[in-house]
Amino acid sequence: MAKQSSGRTSRRAVYETLRRKVLTLELPPGAALSENELAAALGVSRTPVRESLILLADEGLVQVFPQIGSFVSRVDPQRVADAQFLREAVELASLDDLPEQLDTELVADLLANLDKQRQPDIGLEEFFALDEAFHRGLLQLSGHGNVWTTVASAKGHLDRARRLGLYDAQSPAVFATQHVEILQAVLDKDITLARSAMRRHLRAVFEDVERIRARSPELFNADRDSVPTRRSVVVWE
Repeated sequence: MAKQSSGRTSRRAVYETLRRKVLTLELPPGAALSENELAAALGVSRTPVRESLILLADEGLVQVFPQIGSFVSRVDPQRVADAQFLREAVELASLDDLPEQLDTELVADLLANLDKQRQPDIGLEEFFALDEAFHRGLLQLSGHGNVWTTVASAKGHLDRARRLGLYDAQSPAVFATQHVEILQAVLDKDITLARSAMRRHLRAVFEDVERIRARSPELFNADRDSVPTRRSVVVWE
């Protein structure tokens, strides 16, 4: 029984590791995925790698072409739009459910989060984590914190597009400023302004997608059935 549990733990760890490397662009769009190389890099057998790639394919983050190979999927603008639609629907609706008396501890956490976001020379991955925590915190403020898990599981393509936008902009300062505007409107109980600021903030990703796709079309899906050019898998330390 212990052996079975260990096997499940191994599969979960491999899946989470590969998913994180896809979302953070360490395994970039179009990268070829060799089961042998991935297994060697992770110190596991091919089985958990194969099973993880199947799970990632179900999420649309990996494409498997029989007799050809597996590849990190290119960013799909339609999936980005679908995930952004879900986020907008959930996060704007949650603003309507904010209680009259806001939880003071959650508000303090959000203010501390914003202070960290505005630190000079903040790393982009650190900012991304704070960004996620900020949006999750706003949902908690309205009593809908548990919804974040569902949102997070559906936004793989959106997260990659957001990271491409962050790396392209080089500075997250503009997004931190938008967060300040949203929270201030919430604290002022101006829900109309909060909703407008949140909608504008969430839709900014579309501008990033169009700008980056014009410059680097190879990162995006033109035809989801097209086979990427095979390149060696990215192997990390």
